[in-house]
Amino acid sequence: MTEVEMQLRLLAACAIAQEAGYLVRRRFLERDDVLKLKFKGPQDYLTETDAEVEKLIALRLSQAFPDDGFFGEEGGGAFSESVWIVDPIDGTADFARGIAYFCVSIAFVHQGRTQIGVLYDPMADELFAARRGSGATLNGRAIKVSAIDDPRQSVVELGWSPRAPFPDYLKVATRLNDLGAGVKRCGSGALGLAYVAAGRQDAYCELHINAWDAAAAVLLIEEAGGWTNDFLTAACLQHGNRVIGCTPKLRDVLEEAMRV
Repeated sequence: MTEVEMQLRLLAACAIAQEAGYLVRRRFLERDDVLKLKFKGPQDYLTETDAEVEKLIALRLSQAFPDDGFFGEEGGGAFSESVWIVDPIDGTADFARGIAYFCVSIAFVHQGRTQIGVLYDPMADELFAARRGSGATLNGRAIKVSAIDDPRQSVVELGWSPRAPFPDYLKVATRLNDLGAGVKRCGSGALGLAYVAAGRQDAYCELHINAWDAAAAVLLIEEAGGWTNDFLTAACLQHGNRVIGCTPKLRDVLEEAMRV
């Protein structure tokens, strides 16, 4: 794939993420006062907006790049040599409950590697974007991971999923606490990883996260000078994987903390 073709995909992904984000924001602000919560599984929220936004993204991408594959969290799809992997709303639980912490996530994967990663937070109007080999940006300005190398000075977000045993989560949380890290948990793995890329926190770890949640944000960290584990494996596309994204000098202690 040529330089021009890849750059066009980056520009398109940014524009589509923002258009989708405006729709998400509008639906969020139009929410009924009475919650009507739906679930795909335990603690796995579903809203009509997820499907609506995914259809919009799929349509725009198919119009622009008809030969590319598409896989979305809600509607699925097929994996091919060149495929877009999309989470229309990462942080659906917060979206559903009226908490303004969620984002649109779009990744372009070519020959098994993420080449483009774009996240848009519509409530903060923040667009995170990265292209492999070209750095990472936030609203057009270059971003870098923090310089923290001491876990006692670090802030680590530890995500949790019911797909991983809760006792394992507790083991990791205990180890991080013993290291002296400031441990936190929010509601969007994609934004948590993006915040590492922007230097707002020093690491994000989760024992299991799906490809559509993290494929774009992992590239952000790599392009911002951080370290990530080998996340997007062939198995991960179908079944998810553990993820670690951090400042380079925290790698060893975090890999050890995540052993379960």
